Amino acid sequence: MNTLTAQITPPMSADRAHEIAQALDLRALPRDFLDNPYPVYAALRQSEPFKRMPDGSYFFTRHADLVAVYRDAKVFSSDKQVEFGPKYNHAPFNQPPYATANGQAPLFEHHTHSLVFNDAPRHTRVRHLIMGALTRRAIEAMEPGLVQLVDSLLDKIEAQGGGDLIEDFASAIPVEIIGNLLDVPHADREPLRGWSLAILGALEPSLTPDQEALGNRSVSEFLTYLRELVAKRRRQPSDPEQDVLTCLIQGEENGDAFSEVELLQNCVFLLNAGHETTTNLIGNALISLQEWPEQRKQLQADLKQAASDEVREQCLSLAVDEFLRFESSNQLGNRRALQDTQVNGMDLPAGALVTLCIGAANRDPYIYDKPEQLNLRRTGNKHLAFGFGVHQCAGLSLARLEGRVAIGRFLQRFPNYQLTQAPQRGGRARFRGFLHAPFSIR
Repeated sequence: MNTLTAQITPPMSADRAHEIAQALDLRALPRDFLDNPYPVYAALRQSEPFKRMPDGSYFFTRHADLVAVYRDAKVFSSDKQVEFGPKYNHAPFNQPPYATANGQAPLFEHHTHSLVFNDAPRHTRVRHLIMGALTRRAIEAMEPGLVQLVDSLLDKIEAQGGGDLIEDFASAIPVEIIGNLLDVPHADREPLRGWSLAILGALEPSLTPDQEALGNRSVSEFLTYLRELVAKRRRQPSDPEQDVLTCLIQGEENGDAFSEVELLQNCVFLLNAGHETTTNLIGNALISLQEWPEQRKQLQADLKQAASDEVREQCLSLAVDEFLRFESSNQLGNRRALQDTQVNGMDLPAGALVTLCIGAANRDPYIYDKPEQLNLRRTGNKHLAFGFGVHQCAGLSLARLEGRVAIGRFLQRFPNYQLTQAPQRGGRARFRGFLHAPFSIR
């Protein structure tokens, strides 16, 4: 095993923590870091919580420091025009036949127009439009259909005696939910997961030429499909309280100046954001329960003994938030300092690029009791899996609902499920999840 990520139980010696922290370079990560980054995060919190990376950027690992950055959206920008220009907007992808109508590489145009990578006023306007379609009432109305979807997937798994936790269950749920939100015909949904994985995979700190080409091609293919879908929806609108695409189109027509590029790229964003993070939440949760059998036994007992549906929902809510804390679906975020500033005594120059390590902050011992342990009864959970402040995830209520329904009904139906092979990780630093996890229900 590479010495960078040898399994170390904190606290560790100061010299060892410093050695591990010094070796970290996001552009050259060893495979064992991707399998288990948490010993490295512990070393960074202890030795270099404001680590200066080899490329000159900064890597933050403490909960309080992330919150400070999230709170100050006027100083710390989410806009990625400067950062993503060199990464994406270059030949051959900003030239025909790859380039968009605006003469930009598809990945560059997509990510710089997505809700999550913009500042006010664009961020405020786009978020307002999207939140208009994700109201509490709208999400509550989705629950019966979500239950029906989950039960149908469980029926198929039962009929075959098992399957793959990711392919047959975790990934199938958000694709269908987001497909329903955008009213994408069922016959057209097969490519959605592949497009999402390729586009979000291109956000990794280091890309191969093949990964970059696949990401650009996936954006282009997705946009080609969406243009036809949008044109059809303009001719034949659906119910704006149930169809996000109709809601966004009508919002645009009501004077919010939602451009065609913004409309299309944020439809892509909705699928990607809703798909990857929720897939990882469900998959990570069910695999964590295999690795923590006492917590699994306790949760199953709590659910079985719940005196009411309300108590059962409370148990599941605590569990979902702990799964999100313990194995955050999204491990890394990024900001750029717009001026000279300080974060809890640390000086940062204007233009500094900051990586916010959500996975490390969510295991900060100054915030959590026994943070390296899964505790499904943990209360007062201040995890940052959905971010914080004005950029907190717009779909967090929907993600929590999907997690509660999927995990709760799976455990009720298959209390004795077991993995039959070691699960296969996705191999990414930013998004932590699995690609495959074969299992049996008996």
